[in-house]
Amino acid sequence: MTDSATADRTLEITRLINAPRELVFAAWTRPEHLVKWFGPKDFSVPAHAMEFREGGVYRFVMRSPEGKNHPVYGVYREITPPSRIVFTWEREDLEGADGSGTTVTVTLEEHGGKTKLTLQHSVFKSVEGRDSHFGGWTECIERLVAYVEHSVAA
Repeated sequence: MTDSATADRTLEITRLINAPRELVFAAWTRPEHLVKWFGPKDFSVPAHAMEFREGGVYRFVMRSPEGKNHPVYGVYREITPPSRIVFTWEREDLEGADGSGTTVTVTLEEHGGKTKLTLQHSVFKSVEGRDSHFGGWTECIERLVAYVEHSVAA
């Protein structure tokens, strides 16, 4: 939840996905799915570790098309299958942790055989920090949509 003091430093993206909620949840929670869509356009996930349980940790290395690694890591805080995942989000740059210390909440709602996904990433230190994540998360969600909708069509 956000309040008026943090609303401008919270990123929220909502998409209606033509796929069942259980499939979308599995795409977020199973590494064999996640590595096929996670990250911005044309990024890969060459390394990952994932302990999907409340209190479990994850670490992903997203690699840009230019070969630059972007490690992210965190802790799963809340898991309510198949409707909600809450996890912390830390990034590392070349010098180590950047101290971003934000939280990502993914909510999946059944919507007439489709899934309404809401991703909320908060609370950034600045509006600029929020804005710097908008493009990456938008492309990531677009890749997720393509992946699960293709899975349904197959």
